[in-house]
Amino acid sequence: MRIRPIVHADIEDLLQIARETGVGFTSLPDNREFLEAKLAHTRATFERHSHGAAPSAADEPELYFFVLEDDSPEGANRIAGCCAIEARVGLDTPFYNYRVGRMSHSSVQLGLHRTIDTLFLSSDHTGDAEVCSLYLRPEYRRDRNGVLLSKSRWLFMASFRALFPERVLAEMRGVFDEQHQSPFWECLGRHFFPMDFRDADRLTGLGQKSFIGELMPKFPIYTPFLSEAARACIGQVHEHTRPALAMLKKEGLRWEGYIDIFDGGPTVESYLDDVLAVRDSRTVTIDIAEGLPSEERTSWLAATFKAPDDFRAAWVGRAPTGDILMVTPEEARRLGAVSGEPLRILSA
Repeated sequence: MRIRPIVHADIEDLLQIARETGVGFTSLPDNREFLEAKLAHTRATFERHSHGAAPSAADEPELYFFVLEDDSPEGANRIAGCCAIEARVGLDTPFYNYRVGRMSHSSVQLGLHRTIDTLFLSSDHTGDAEVCSLYLRPEYRRDRNGVLLSKSRWLFMASFRALFPERVLAEMRGVFDEQHQSPFWECLGRHFFPMDFRDADRLTGLGQKSFIGELMPKFPIYTPFLSEAARACIGQVHEHTRPALAMLKKEGLRWEGYIDIFDGGPTVESYLDDVLAVRDSRTVTIDIAEGLPSEERTSWLAATFKAPDDFRAAWVGRAPTGDILMVTPEEARRLGAVSGEPLRILSA
């Protein structure tokens, strides 16, 4: 298995993945025209930095999209999953969420004090980086493939640190009931948007977000007015999203009180340089040799970083020795690396 930048030839696999993801997976709508535009945006971003990692403009929305490729003879280069990084959100279309806050009320005459939870419409994360679009096909949910998908993004950001801002976030899919309905949406969003959740989610996925700021209330929403089921969704994740959230928490991302305006799922965040995989990754020099032994448990992730569009990441079968990492010819081929090149590695 290896991570590489997506190419246009992957469009059919990406469309199939978009159909598999299901309701609430906003960043991958089942729409060929939109996904082709996303691929074009990705290629333009990679080509802009094809000769090195020049710093991005502060007002430049950039997208780095990757696929997990089955490089085994049986896999025949099938796409097993995907992940992406948006360098700066909210620059081309507003990036909205709710900030969970509190308002206090006191009556001296009655001797009463009340603190009530509230929801404020916010665009506080404008300009932050976002790790997004993480999806692993069910038949590949084994052999630490999810770890490879998730951690490869941090190796990319650590390798090309100048391309990204100080802070990074991830939006988590919220709770849905047995009928695939969002209790949070049914109680709140439906009153402001004359459409079903799927329609609102599809429009947002297609980048048509202006209606959010136009139709959502500008004043705080008192959560006691919401149903018990809706309140229970605030900051909670979809059952299929729990493994992804657990991996992000291990990296140091935390919920700071921001939620999705449609399904109430949490937004977790961190300073990029504080992310464990960014902080603990390091560079070594590759040395290729035949007949190398492999450790029983694959625990080292390696990535090439000659240029962003040449980025490759994969597991390797052994730990480095000092500043040298010994790899087999097959591992070197998978990484697209030759002896003497630098690699960025991470114990995972």
